[in-house]
Amino acid sequence: MSATPATAQPSDRPAAVADQASLFSELAVHDWLVLAYVLVLTAAVLRGDLGPNVAQDLLPVFGLLTSAFVGIAVGRSGLVPNGWLKATVYRVAIYGPVQLSYFFFRELLPKINPRALDAELRHVDVSLFGVEPALALDRVISVSSTEWFAFFYFGYFFVLALHVVPILFLSRNQRILGEFALGMLILFCFGHTIYMLVPGFGPYRAMAGEFKTQFPHGLWLDLVMDAVKSSGALKDIFPSLHTAAPSFITLFSYRYRRLAPYRYTWPIAAFFTLNIVIATMFLRWHYLIDVVAGLVLATSAAAVVPAIVDWELRRRAGGLSRLWPLFREP
Repeated sequence: MSATPATAQPSDRPAAVADQASLFSELAVHDWLVLAYVLVLTAAVLRGDLGPNVAQDLLPVFGLLTSAFVGIAVGRSGLVPNGWLKATVYRVAIYGPVQLSYFFFRELLPKINPRALDAELRHVDVSLFGVEPALALDRVISVSSTEWFAFFYFGYFFVLALHVVPILFLSRNQRILGEFALGMLILFCFGHTIYMLVPGFGPYRAMAGEFKTQFPHGLWLDLVMDAVKSSGALKDIFPSLHTAAPSFITLFSYRYRRLAPYRYTWPIAAFFTLNIVIATMFLRWHYLIDVVAGLVLATSAAAVVPAIVDWELRRRAGGLSRLWPLFREP
């Protein structure tokens, strides 16, 4: 009797079932996280008050869901050979939907959850901290202070871009890439989900009648105001992702401070982060509890991602695909 070939499937396990099991085992933690997020977002939108134009609300959400499935199909199967196409499509289709979903919240958040919990968030601030920073900082508003903090608030986008793009598309180190990408995905998947549960407008609107000083116009303040007016989600305050994202980037950069470029960039990232955090309250976008929640989210992500990625790399050393496909195999 001849031996069964090593590649044959056991008779009690059909090939289709084996292929399905293989695909599931190929999925990384961040794949499951993104898939869970877009499914939760889809369910929240379906349960919300969609109004008469249902297709207009569902189309972008289904687009995000489709993108996640495409990313998994391309990155975790043999449909596309290893190389630049697979690596590019996977990164765009997996990371992209999470960041892109923010720009849909302006229309979707009021339909998902019409409430605004500003009064409750302010009560927490006063009860726990005895102060509402946005009001306390009203007395130090001037042209110079406003432009200073508006510059750093707008600088948030540069801090993200200067880390996300190079690490995601240029790094070949699976541990560094894996930790950074998973950490950022944790921040935005959990942060965006909590937006749907704890919506609010922020002090600038909820406490508008209590501020004695108006912000003076300036280059950076006008840029910030124009950006918020055109693209802001408006009810996205708890937790403060303007706090969480740069804080995580600083913690990540400090962790790898022995390596270039992080040995040079982590103090700069820390300086920007400190000013961005203050700016969120100075410019009246956030309550202090929003900032605290952002810091908790960032430190929690920084604490768990090394262990998760270490486990993933050990698991994949057994014959699974790379954690993140490379643009060119060594």
